[in-house]
Amino acid sequence: MGDGAPNGTGTRWERLRPVLGRLALAAASGVVLFLAFAPRPLWWLAPFAFAGFGLALHGRRLWGAAGYGLVFGLTFNLLHLLWIEDFLGAEFGPGPWLALSGVMALYVAVAAAFMPLAGRLPAAPVWLAVVFLLQEYARSRWPANGFPWGRVGFSQPEGAYTPLAAIGGAPLVGFAVLTSGFGLAWLIVRLRRDGATPWTGLAPAAACALVPPLAGLALWPAVGTGAEAGSRTVAVVQGNAPNAGIGLLGERETIRAGALAESDRLATGIDRGEVPRPDLVVWPETTVDVVGGRDADVTAAVDELGVPTLVGSLYRTDDGKTDNAVVAWRPGEGPGERYTKQELVPFSEYVPMRQIAAWFTPFVGNTRDMRWGGEPGVFDIAGTRVGTAICYEAAYDYPSRDAADAGARMIVLPTNNAWFGDGEMTYQQLAMARLRAVEHGRAVVVAATSGVSAVVRPDGTVAQQTEMYTADSLVADVPLRETTTLADRFGPWTERVMLGAGVCAVLAGLVLRRRAVQTTGRVG
Repeated sequence: MGDGAPNGTGTRWERLRPVLGRLALAAASGVVLFLAFAPRPLWWLAPFAFAGFGLALHGRRLWGAAGYGLVFGLTFNLLHLLWIEDFLGAEFGPGPWLALSGVMALYVAVAAAFMPLAGRLPAAPVWLAVVFLLQEYARSRWPANGFPWGRVGFSQPEGAYTPLAAIGGAPLVGFAVLTSGFGLAWLIVRLRRDGATPWTGLAPAAACALVPPLAGLALWPAVGTGAEAGSRTVAVVQGNAPNAGIGLLGERETIRAGALAESDRLATGIDRGEVPRPDLVVWPETTVDVVGGRDADVTAAVDELGVPTLVGSLYRTDDGKTDNAVVAWRPGEGPGERYTKQELVPFSEYVPMRQIAAWFTPFVGNTRDMRWGGEPGVFDIAGTRVGTAICYEAAYDYPSRDAADAGARMIVLPTNNAWFGDGEMTYQQLAMARLRAVEHGRAVVVAATSGVSAVVRPDGTVAQQTEMYTADSLVADVPLRETTTLADRFGPWTERVMLGAGVCAVLAGLVLRRRAVQTTGRVG
C-alpha cells in the first residue's frame, strides 16, 4: 500500500480497462457502419466497421462476445433507424424506435456469441462472415415476416463491392464486405502477434481482406448498361405531401390532390412540348383510394396524359377488402390488371398478434389488415414487360427477382416515404433500389410521394432524382434489358449456401472447442 491507493484498486482497474476499451471499440464500429450507409457516399467505411468489431470480439468467449455484439448492434440500429421517430415519435414517443433497435441488436448479439466458435477455423474471416449473415437471414423472416432493413449489402449502392450484386445479390455483397472487414482484423492481430514476418502467416489474412474488393473491381466491365430491347421514355409523378409523420393518416385527400395536380402539370408540359411525351407514367404508392375498381378522376387524368400509367392505389374491392396495389390504367380504357403487395409492413398495413398489440396502442383498433399478394409484379404495358415491387419490398430479395425472372425488362418501385420525415429513410431505400438495379441488370424507376424519386441506370448510378417534399416530375429514357444475371439464375441458393456454411461453421467450432477442453481441461 506504499502509494496510499485502496487495496486492489489497481488490479480492478487493470481488469476493467480492456473491457471498457472493447466496449468503446464496439460502439465506435457501430457508428462507422452507420456512416457507411446512404445518404453518405462512404461505402468504403463498412469493412473498417467490421474490422473494429472483429478486434473487439477477438479472444472473447460466448457471453463476452454477445455483450460486444449487443453494443455494436444497438449503436448502429439506433442511428440507422432514427427516422422511425419522425414517423411515430409525435404520437408514441421514442418507444417504437428504441424497441425495434433493441430487437435488431439482439440478433447481432446472438450471432456474435457464436462467432468465437467460427474464429477457431482456418480462414476464420470467411466463417465469421457467414455466421454474421445468419442473423440477417433470421431477422429478415421472423417475427412478423421479419425486418431486413440495414443489411450489410445495402451499404454498397456504389463502389468496389457493388458489381458482386450481379453474381449473388445483396447476400454476396454483404458477405464480401464482412470477409474484408474480418480479414483486416485478422491481419492486424497477426501483425501484432508475429510482426511482419513470416509472410506465409499473413498471406491468408491479407487475401481475405483484399480479394473481395478486387474481385468486385474486376467485374465492373461486365456490368451491362446498354439497351438490349430498345428503350422507353418514362415519367414519374411526385405530387408531394405534408411532412406530418403519422398525421398523414388524415391527409389522404391531400395526397390524392397533389398527385392529380402534378399529373395535370405534366400533361400541360407534354402538350406544350416542354417535356418529351413519355411511353409510360408511374405514380407513387397509395396516392389514391380506388373504391370498387374505378376512379373517375384518375381516369380523366390518364386520359389527359394520353399515356398508360401505373397508379399506386389503396384498392378497395366491393367486398370491403383492401389491397396495396399498383394498377395499370390505360387512356380510353380505365383500370386493368393490378399487382398486390406481397410484403406488408407490420403494424401499419397489417397487425400481427392483434389482440396482444392492442394492449400497447389504441392505434390498432383503427386499422384493418390489408390482403397479401401472391403473384410476381409484372405488367405488359407500353409495349414492353415492366416489373414492380412496392416500397418495403425493396428490402426483400424475391419480389424484384421474381419480376425479372418473369421477363421484366425494367423495374418500377412506387413508394410512399412521406410518412418518415426528411431524415435518411428515403435515401436508404434508394440505395436498395440502386443495388437491385445491378443485381438484376435492369433500370429501376423510383416513384415517391414526396421524394426522393429517381431513375436508376442498370449499373446503379442515378440518372435523375427529385428533391424531398417538393411537387415535381421526372422524364427520362430508360434502357430495356433482357440479360439474366447470375444472381437471378442462382436465385435464393446463394443465401441458402451461406446459411448452411454458417451453421456448419458453428458446429465445427463446437467440435474443436470440445476437443480443446478434453486436451487442456479448460474452456478456451
